[in-house]
Amino acid sequence: MKINNNFFGMNITAAGLSIQRKKMNLISENIANSSTTKTDDGKPYQRKYLVVTQKAIDANPGIENAAIKLNVSRGDHMTQFSDVFSNQAQDSAAKINSDEAIDTKAGDVVYMPDHPDADENGYLQMPNVNIVTEMVDMISATRSYEANLTAFNSSKQMAKDTLEI
Repeated sequence: MKINNNFFGMNITAAGLSIQRKKMNLISENIANSSTTKTDDGKPYQRKYLVVTQKAIDANPGIENAAIKLNVSRGDHMTQFSDVFSNQAQDSAAKINSDEAIDTKAGDVVYMPDHPDADENGYLQMPNVNIVTEMVDMISATRSYEANLTAFNSSKQMAKDTLEI
């Protein structure tokens, strides 16, 4: 989700909302496949998780040493800072990469001789998904989503209050 360039804080919280939504989708997929003992490649399901990284940026390059005269009310009175307020500067501020990763840890081996996927000795390799861990992660993602939503609503209220001045 991308918000208008004038609302820099909203872009960051919108990116946080998107990340938490992706995380909850992966957790849901893990829970749904917690008993899948054979996938398309013939192995048990492997737990997926989200890896999030952010590009380090300077949010206001060049502004701290600038003297800006605002005595003329025209749309182009700040043209010398067009690179600072451009789409590129705003987009890079909320540049967050999120990639799926697969947990390669082996799951439990249980004795189930009647299961169709069991080996010749009757042992079955289970997925490495722990429901308790997934539920804790889901609660954490839900709380983070709520925190980002609260920050977004606060930014929205500040913008609204600014218009009333």
